[in-house]
Amino acid sequence: MSFDLVFFGGTGDLTWRKLMPALFQAFRHGKLPAGGRILAVARDERTDEGYREFIRERFAEVDASKRPSEAEFAAFAALLHYQRMDVSKPDDYATLKRWIEERNADTVVLYLATSPHLFTTVCEQLGAAELNGPKVRVVLEKPLGHDLASAQAINQAVRSVFREEQAFRIDHYLGKPSVQNLMALRFANALFEPLWRRECIANIQITLAEALGVGTRGDFYDRTGALRDMVQNHALQLLTMIAMEPPSSNDADAIRDEKLKVLKSLKPFTPESVARDVVRGQYRAGNAEGKSVPGYLEEVKVPAGSSCETFVALKTEVQNWRWAGVPFYLRTGKRLAARDAQIVVNFRPVPHPIFPGAAQANKLVIKLQPEDGLELHLLAAKGSAANDALSSVKLDLDFDRAFPAERVGAYERLLLDAIAGRLNLFVRSDEQEQAWRWVEPILNAWAADGGSLRTYAAGSWGPAAASALVARDGFAWSEEQ
Repeated sequence: MSFDLVFFGGTGDLTWRKLMPALFQAFRHGKLPAGGRILAVARDERTDEGYREFIRERFAEVDASKRPSEAEFAAFAALLHYQRMDVSKPDDYATLKRWIEERNADTVVLYLATSPHLFTTVCEQLGAAELNGPKVRVVLEKPLGHDLASAQAINQAVRSVFREEQAFRIDHYLGKPSVQNLMALRFANALFEPLWRRECIANIQITLAEALGVGTRGDFYDRTGALRDMVQNHALQLLTMIAMEPPSSNDADAIRDEKLKVLKSLKPFTPESVARDVVRGQYRAGNAEGKSVPGYLEEVKVPAGSSCETFVALKTEVQNWRWAGVPFYLRTGKRLAARDAQIVVNFRPVPHPIFPGAAQANKLVIKLQPEDGLELHLLAAKGSAANDALSSVKLDLDFDRAFPAERVGAYERLLLDAIAGRLNLFVRSDEQEQAWRWVEPILNAWAADGGSLRTYAAGSWGPAAASALVARDGFAWSEEQ
């Protein structure tokens, strides 16, 4: 299958840090379809050879295991092309159209790796240039808007030019192998489904923790914050996959219909429940990995006195028959104690313990990063003495070891799916808008209450109020258990 893949924002950080390395891995693994061309467009004046040299130099900054040899890069670079383009000028789209039409590839993928404020302009210009035919797909990178109204405006601009099935809204967490395995875990195995309900599960925790601070991205991050950057998209997508009902098939819309039902079932926030059930924090100076690190307000390009949150913890509930009464705890933050993304399903203890120590509960840990796998925590007897307390043991499945040849990175998988036209791991517009609809009352409450921001030491697990949020219900975060 021949394809043309066009990157708008072809010299930007996202393209050279994430997308080009992912495409090279697909090329290295023999998964990139033959007959492909990759075109980067940006405002700089460059030749094809100049752009190839630019990418070759940037590959020196990626993980060593993902760098090409000279021979590998020479073969990959033959796919790379460059075109100078001002996304506001119709003549430049006419030039792009001629380049695409010169060989009439089977599939054309237009990846908008630009600032989201350009999405509307680019889509309108693509429509005017008639670059929206049935074999064209448009890929939209997050963040898609900063609130419900701006997200709706972007989606309206996209819908005015492309059909919904042509729009691929990326959430790279959905490309992680362990997240894909959530579907297999739940719907391909008979073991868990009978237990996957309020009668058996005490609480579910989703943690997306980062050890790094904002670095040099202070100006961007300060306009975004943890709620928009991580909760509205990544955390809620994980929640929907954990809580959704079994879809009727593996068809993309069957899956996304069930995810949308979960989002619509989330308990809505009020100003009172935001004050009670949401914790927002900002890191101050502390120690990380044995080194002193600055606080958020001391980071590069962060405005003085900023109230931007770098941490969010919240409690919510899915109000339906399967989940009513089960708390879902979501937590994300910068400069936390470790880089750790995981989902913890805490089961209820046995109704009548007859062994010492049996009051402990089983739990399932779905590890997303840095490891990728599953842990099932059970209780077992040591057997050394009749009155010994039971001990917690775990069954540990490491996906990277179990499937060493088949593992692909998130962006690699999603780029290949976009080329192939598979929508299962992409977000539909109504999902995205419903997520904004649920998040917006939190943003409004924070705007009205500037005093709700708490600080936490860099290198910790966040404000003490986050632990209190869970302890109030008689539970603890996974690292405190």
